[in-house]
Amino acid sequence: MLPQLSGLARGRHAVFVACLLALTGCNPHMYDDVPALHDAKPPEVAGSWLGYDRTHVVLRPDGKADIRLLDGLEWDFDDRWRLSGTGTWELTDKRTGWNDGQHVRLKLTSRTAVATRAPEPDDPPAPTGDSPRIPKTYTWTFELRRDDKKDLELYFFFHDPDSRSTYILQREGPGRRNSSAGGR
Repeated sequence: MLPQLSGLARGRHAVFVACLLALTGCNPHMYDDVPALHDAKPPEVAGSWLGYDRTHVVLRPDGKADIRLLDGLEWDFDDRWRLSGTGTWELTDKRTGWNDGQHVRLKLTSRTAVATRAPEPDDPPAPTGDSPRIPKTYTWTFELRRDDKKDLELYFFFHDPDSRSTYILQREGPGRRNSSAGGR
């Protein structure tokens, strides 16, 4: 049985834990479960999706996709390239992402344009030396979740995935702004 801590000892313990987390750079939520969605249907995923800084993705019912200005996921995001082109998508329940639920796999098979995202004030410094390799093809794995209105959202983690910064795509519709990047 653990000894009971006095109020002062509990306060010191809390300060110690907070300092330890700050010194190690750990996100206290980095090992939380990623919510798993199991009830999405392909017709619900098909459609036009908007994201951060003019990102626009169209997922057609036939499994084809049009991609405009989509950033790389996880560590690739730090290279600041943005891809446009065509490809394919599928709704899958195979374990491919951060949870055991459903995912949308989006594959860019034909790149038509590349852009560079301007750095935000809190972005890490640009890579030094050689410029990053910009892929000709690329695959994104989107996690799925529902917002407070039960509408579907597609998202992936960017920067260090343990930081849980989310890049969100929301269905295009009335009243939706084109500025979704949850953690930004």
